[in-house]
Amino acid sequence: MVRRVLWQGTLAGLAGVAVMTAGEKVEQRLTGRPDSLVPGRVLERLLGLSERPPSRAVNLAMHYGQGAALGVLRSVMATAGLRGPAASAMFSVIRLANDQILENATGVGAPPQTWPRAELVIDLLHKTVYAFATGAVADALAARHGPGPGQRHAALRPGRHPDVGPPPRGA
Repeated sequence: MVRRVLWQGTLAGLAGVAVMTAGEKVEQRLTGRPDSLVPGRVLERLLGLSERPPSRAVNLAMHYGQGAALGVLRSVMATAGLRGPAASAMFSVIRLANDQILENATGVGAPPQTWPRAELVIDLLHKTVYAFATGAVADALAARHGPGPGQRHAALRPGRHPDVGPPPRGA
């Protein structure tokens, strides 16, 4: 199962990044906003590389690498039975938190509450697009293997109940 979650999550994350990037390019054409160098700057800081503007390759490595890595977490969610729009909404928060932790821990970014509102809205929109696109792919791939443990449990009795234990293994 681990191998399956890894490849499915990587694929889902890369698909999510591709959809997010396409949306970013459309938005940039409309708003005139330049490409962000933040992903590359974060990677350079994490790796202890030079403090100059990152190359396109470094920027794309972090942009796609981060999306692929987080896609694995969304695949874990889908495999466990956390699927659909509610799971993708939860994952949106994870995606945003990951960015902010890395950007703020490296000193490359500032807390979002200090950003101009228009910039914040654009970032939230793009990360939400990533989360829902990644979720759609992760959910579809996980569904090929049937319901997850959480879904099997909910089939017995929806919600949390102390008198309903986990379904038998292999059920």
